[in-house]
Amino acid sequence: MSLYFNANTLRFDGTMREPKRNRNVFLDVKPVAEQNADANPAAPRTGQSRRNATVFSNRVGFPPVTPKEAFVNSGATSMVYESSKPIYMVLRALGVFPYTRHAATGETVFALASPAMAYCALFFLLITVYIAFILMNRIEIVRTLEGRFEESVIAYLFIVNILPMLIIPLMWYETRKVAGVVNGWTDFETVYRETSGRALELNLRTKAQLIAVLLPILCSVSVAITHVTMVDFKLLQVIPYCVLDTITYMMGGYWYMTCETLSTTAKILAEDFQRALRHVGPAAKVSEYRSLWLRLSKLARETGFSTCYTFTFICLYLFFIITLSIYGLMSQISDGFGVKDIGLAVTAFCSVGLLFYICDEAHYASFNVRTNFQKKLLMVELSWMNTDAQTEINMFLRATEMNPSSINLGGFFDVNRTLFKSLLATMVTYLVVLLQFQISIPDEPSAMLMHTNSTHR
Repeated sequence: MSLYFNANTLRFDGTMREPKRNRNVFLDVKPVAEQNADANPAAPRTGQSRRNATVFSNRVGFPPVTPKEAFVNSGATSMVYESSKPIYMVLRALGVFPYTRHAATGETVFALASPAMAYCALFFLLITVYIAFILMNRIEIVRTLEGRFEESVIAYLFIVNILPMLIIPLMWYETRKVAGVVNGWTDFETVYRETSGRALELNLRTKAQLIAVLLPILCSVSVAITHVTMVDFKLLQVIPYCVLDTITYMMGGYWYMTCETLSTTAKILAEDFQRALRHVGPAAKVSEYRSLWLRLSKLARETGFSTCYTFTFICLYLFFIITLSIYGLMSQISDGFGVKDIGLAVTAFCSVGLLFYICDEAHYASFNVRTNFQKKLLMVELSWMNTDAQTEINMFLRATEMNPSSINLGGFFDVNRTLFKSLLATMVTYLVVLLQFQISIPDEPSAMLMHTNSTHR
């Protein structure tokens, strides 16, 4: 056997050892331009090489071109965008989501100088003038109100119901970030197509269509019931409340579809990962699916950050509405259940349901993206794999631990079932305070009787 000196294959004492393996696959991401520079140090860095510096060439699942270029070249359409498109269209019709979709590039952008933004601004101006007239009428009713404390609280409920109009400017501010998340999904689909060899099939279009059609109808019916049972029904005053309630609940529909997309994608990715491990070359496949999971985990985090101010406001608004509605119901228990309580019950039930779905869907999405995927990794049989594959699996598990997938609203709080429980516990505290305050205020007949007795004395 002939020996030759090689630092990777020969020890200095003359004994043989196996070649070094590249165990740092996770960090083995090198721009093409740098690779060319290493091969030819004397070559100048041209403008083309600088542009190629953003294009990665490795075996971690990145395509040889940018995801958007590959997506356009394949002639495909974004399944994520197409699945949620009915909800996006309704939100844009309500002036909430002034995005622009480029059909040629498949890119979603936000531009102030665009027809979509002009339409949304005009819609917001008209609804603001309309609601200002309604608000002045409600304030006059509250000023002239003479009655019990709980009746005043119920009257203020109709003023609080006007607050969702703030969702429109908040979403204008965050539309650019939401568009970035939509484009991130396009990138993810491209990498998934390159890795698995097929398109991402979500099958969520029917759900989005049902949400886009049924939610506005249900919101209008609930507002009509509330006004018929609690105040005099006036069509001109009911219309803006229908629009505002539809905006609030359609934002809940948007949140539901986003979290459902994350959950469904995580399940598909886990199944594809298990199927890929049955073939030859598991080490390369594990690294590619780790790259896909890291992209999915980033999308989960950006989902919360992209609408942090809007959904923080919606959660606080729902908390306020639930507290006032349930207090109005509890304060009327001594007089029996009347017609006025039907509207309060409908408002409380719908608000609790929306808040629960916001928290529950985010909790379910985070569970599927991280915890459920970790279970799939822990169930992988490592005995038949080589050392490289086992190392990739361990690095995959480490990546799931180091990259949180919880949906967080801009660092304010995590959206999960614990948030729902905390809001309900705080609501009970406020209800106890309000009821104690009501008990401490004597009724008008009792106060008049005490005043008469003190006068006779």
